[in-house]
Parts: sequence; C-alpha cells; structure tokens
Amino acid sequence: MTRTTPTTAPTPTTSPGSPSSSAAAAPAAPAPAPWSELVSAALLGTGRRTPPVAARPGQDAAAALLDAAAVSTVRRRAALRPALAGERPAPAPADPRPLLPPAARRRLSLLLADRGAGGGGSRRGTAPDLTELLPQWLTAAVDHGYRAPEVLLPALLDAARARTDLRPAALALAGPRALWLARLNDEWKFALRGTGSRAGLPGDGDPAAVRRTWEEGLFAERVALLTALRRHDASAGLALLTTTWSTERAEDRLMFLDSLREDLSAADEPFLEQALSDRSRNVRATAAELLSTLPGSALAARMAQRAHTCIGLDRTAGAPEIAVEAPHECDPAMQRDGVAPKPPSGRGERSWWLSQLVEATPLDGWHARFGGRGAAAIIALPVGDDWRTELHDAWCRAAVRQRNADWARALLGAPAAPSQAAEVAPAGSSRDLTKLLTVLPEDERARWVAEFIAAHGLSEAFRMLGVCAVPWAEPLGGAVVDALDIARDAGSYPWSFSGVMGLAERCLDPAAADRLDMLTAVTDEPEGASPGSGGYWSEAFQRLVGTLRLRATMRTELTPARTADDALTGPGPGAAPTTPDGATPGPRVP
Repeated sequence: MTRTTPTTAPTPTTSPGSPSSSAAAAPAAPAPAPWSELVSAALLGTGRRTPPVAARPGQDAAAALLDAAAVSTVRRRAALRPALAGERPAPAPADPRPLLPPAARRRLSLLLADRGAGGGGSRRGTAPDLTELLPQWLTAAVDHGYRAPEVLLPALLDAARARTDLRPAALALAGPRALWLARLNDEWKFALRGTGSRAGLPGDGDPAAVRRTWEEGLFAERVALLTALRRHDASAGLALLTTTWSTERAEDRLMFLDSLREDLSAADEPFLEQALSDRSRNVRATAAELLSTLPGSALAARMAQRAHTCIGLDRTAGAPEIAVEAPHECDPAMQRDGVAPKPPSGRGERSWWLSQLVEATPLDGWHARFGGRGAAAIIALPVGDDWRTELHDAWCRAAVRQRNADWARALLGAPAAPSQAAEVAPAGSSRDLTKLLTVLPEDERARWVAEFIAAHGLSEAFRMLGVCAVPWAEPLGGAVVDALDIARDAGSYPWSFSGVMGLAERCLDPAAADRLDMLTAVTDEPEGASPGSGGYWSEAFQRLVGTLRLRATMRTELTPARTADDALTGPGPGAAPTTPDGATPGPRVP
C-alpha cells in the first residue's frame, strides 16, 4: 500500500474576524513519537518510563500516552506516516451580501441533491426535471444579490465542477468564499480560473503579484489572469501580454489572442497587425478575424478594396444585377491578411477566396458600391452566374461577425415567406439563420421566431428558440403552445417534440400555467393517430404545467418577504423594483 504524508484537512468556512493560527503565532507541533517508544512506555508503565508525548494542561501522563497511541493507531491503519501538522489557512474572506431566504435555501439544497438523479433517454411522468431548473434558479438568485449558505458551498462547487454551464452563476452565488475553498481543494481549482472578475487578480491587482503570476503561473491561471485584467483594464492586459508574446508557444499565443475578443477595441489594432506576421497560421487567421470585426481597421480597408474589385453592379443588362468576378490567385498579401489559400474538400479555390474577402469586408461600404442602396435593396438584387448563394452566405457571416442588425434583418427576410423554411438550409449553403437572429434585438428576435413557427411549425425552429430571451415574451410563448397543440391534434407522439417541450418548461412565462390547464385533459384521438398518443400528450402537458407552477413558486421563494412596516413605507433603499403582482421584473426568472 502506498504511504503518503498527511496534510491538515481544510477547516470549515469561518466568519470574518475569527481567530486563526499561523506559523508565526504558535510554535510548531513536536514530531509524533515512534510507535515502538509508545509501546515501551505502555509496557513499563508511566511511573517507570516517562512517555515521549506532551500532556495537555490538567492531563496526566497515562492519559496523554493513551491519546497518542490512539492517534498513532489510526495513522497506522490508514497507512500514513506520522508528520507535522500543516499551517492552518487564513480565515475565509467576508461576503457582505444577504443570505438566501430560508425557503430558497431549502430549495437550493433540493436542487443540488437532485442534480445526479436525472436519467437519459425520453422523459416520462409528470414530475418536473429539477436538474434543468438549476441553471435558471442560480441566475435568478444572483440577480437578487444573494449569497449561498456556507454549508452548501461544497455541493455547489461539486455541481459546477460537473457542469460547465453552471459555473458562471454558481461561482457568482458562492462568492469569494468559493475561491477560498478552491485554494484548499484541487478538485475545485476550476473556480480560480473561471471567474474573469477582479477577484481573479492576485494580490487585489497588485502589479508585482500580477507580474509574478503571469511569469510563473500555470497556463490556465495565466489565461484567467489575462481575462480578468482585460475586463478591469484592457490596455494593462494588452501590455502584460506583449511582455512575453515572442517567447510563448504557438498554441498558447492562440489562446491568449482569443482572450482579447471580448473587450476588443481600436487600441488593440497595432498589436493585431503585428500578429498578422506570426509564425503560426492559426494565430495569423485569428488576428485577421479580430481585425475584421473592427470596421475602421486597416485590414478591413484592404479587404474592402479587394472585395469591391471583385463585386459590382452590372448595368448593361435590362435590369441591374450584381456581377461577380472571383479572384484568380491568392497572393502573399492576401494570405498575410488571413485568407487561407487551400479550400476545404469539395470547394472551388476561387469561390473560397471570394467568400473570405466578402466575410471580412465592412458591410457599410457596400451601400456606396451599389449606388446608395440599403441592405434590403442590395439583397434583393439578382446575382449573375449563380453566385447568389455564395455571396449571401458570406454576407451572413459578415453580419454575425460585425453584429450588424440592418444586414441581419435583410438577410433573414420575412419569416412567413413561403420559401423561408427552405432558406434555413438551402442546398449548397453554409448560412446559419440562428446566428443571424442573435444579432437582432431580443424583442424583434422573439417576434420573428413566433411568425416563423406560425407559418412553418416547430420542425425547423428548435435552435431558433434556444437563442430567444427567457421568459419567452408574447407572441412567442403563444406560438409555441399553439404549435404543440396542433401537433397533438395531428395524432403524433409527443416524443417527436421532446426538445421543444423541454425548452417550453424552462422558458415559458410561469404565468401561462393556468391558461395551459385545459391542455392537460386526455382528448379523443383522431383517426389514424398513433395508439395512446392522447394519454402521452396529456402527461407531457401536465409536466409542463407542473414545471411552470414550480418555477413560479421558486420565484416567490427568492422574493424578499415584506414586513408590515414595509407595506406602509414601501421598499427600502436599494430594494429591487416590483411589478403589481409582487414579482421582481427582469429578463431572467426561474
């Protein structure tokens, strides 16, 4: 059996200001006596041989010997060598946020206990899936400004370790004490590199500590440090990166470069321009992509000049149309600006080069190129020589990259158009309408998806629903329920729509539960329906209604209780605004 040297187990989370031991404050404990000496003292008796142990005040030598023997026995059975106790950690930092209300504390305990109980496969029964409600609950608790109780921090960190989607909200709810625990338990080290907040800066942002961590830390710690510093001071983060850029490995340079994406600005352009000459092709491509998101960058201007040379308005025909002449070569200057010379399998070289040029060209420059036309008018122009799909796909990617709502709106078109369902994945196209939807404002996005569902059903709308704000605003929620009701009347099984039903449980407004009660009844099955489909649909709608009511209960549990004095004087300073029904407004409710 392998023998290891024990270390002191982490002490429980302590309140700020509680006393703590340190190497400077208390003398080091003596080394444990060998087992053979303890046995000899026991055999001869403490009157004849003084035991090699230190007695506590008021304790006689015999009791001290027995205590030492008991401890040594446990060590021997555990296959551990005696060792000096480690230094006690400093007390946990303070967290001034209010503790969760009692009902919400009990709810969190239930959610964390149930997180491993969910099974795979199709869902049956009417019980809500608590595992899927945990992310929303955590987000809502953070929005209310609460902190998690100390006793639940280990379970909360275990849940975040198992599910990366929980980490941002779980770490925010756990607060600084989660970082304190993570430094004592290797299984929770992810918390030290996943926050990206000022708390991730060593020494509270002390320049010497930051520089030391950057030069000596593990790669994950360095990435977390750069991310946190960029969010706090973007220029300081870039300056830190430049100090070691030339000595970093290619794969590390790529990760560091990607961390600039979130807070990218024109101040980063000189550094990115230098990165265009990097030894790594992936680093050059990433630098070019980042520069293309800055419409005023020199790279964007170079790409626009090339693309405008290839694409223009042809007025020689009866009606104006877009003429396309793809590049005949990919010269070194194009390659330096991020154009990959070798196309993917099955793709022509010239179309591959053209699509990369158009994708990196600022969209606003096309208005002047096409005689002052707006985005919708440009999209409506015919395109010669079958270049339409290739050109529109590149414009779609450019709209997503540049977050241009006008072009995204024009490329999406009318959701109820007869051809729109086919446009989700036209033959030979690489466009992604779901990504285009993310560019639109939330309310407009919800209306577009609602109209799409009303016209084309749910079969193509699942991914679109996933990018809509929660809870689903009307008319989106009503459109989803109507489509599910139509599917039930068609006699199919609800399992074909299990993904949409699961989204509805998490995303419908809980206030819709009473209106959906009528759907829980078992209806007569139409002729030709799948056997038993009526009962299965009733079960699915019962689960939906039950989940919505549970979410409403969770929301109530998170709402601070008001005393009689509060009712007379109104909410106190800093209290969250409420709606007439007492609920806290906001885009995210459990």
